[in-house]
Amino acid sequence: MNVLFMPEVRLYLQELQDILFEKEYFGFEESAVQYVRDLILNIEETLPSRISKIAPSYFNKYGKNLRYAAFRKNKHTQWYVFFNRYKEKEDTIYVVRYISNNHAIAQYL
Repeated sequence: MNVLFMPEVRLYLQELQDILFEKEYFGFEESAVQYVRDLILNIEETLPSRISKIAPSYFNKYGKNLRYAAFRKNKHTQWYVFFNRYKEKEDTIYVVRYISNNHAIAQYL
């Protein structure tokens, strides 16, 4: 099992650290960085075992045949990870193509 992130997803996650601190969701920059690191680690470690659903057609702009899984970070925020799953020999590869949270995309799910 291997979880890979598309370059645009990696860039978004890097920018997310700055946004969380600048908009004062976290009082310390280190806390914002740790939040994003924890999210990435959680995705890498648990995506294959999560229940996933077929993504609505709205998300086809990020890739075809996408699935998504939810990751709750706190009582207010749930992250949605959109991915493709590929089989390569005996290994399964998960390619994360898009990530967003309930505050931005809940109306499309």
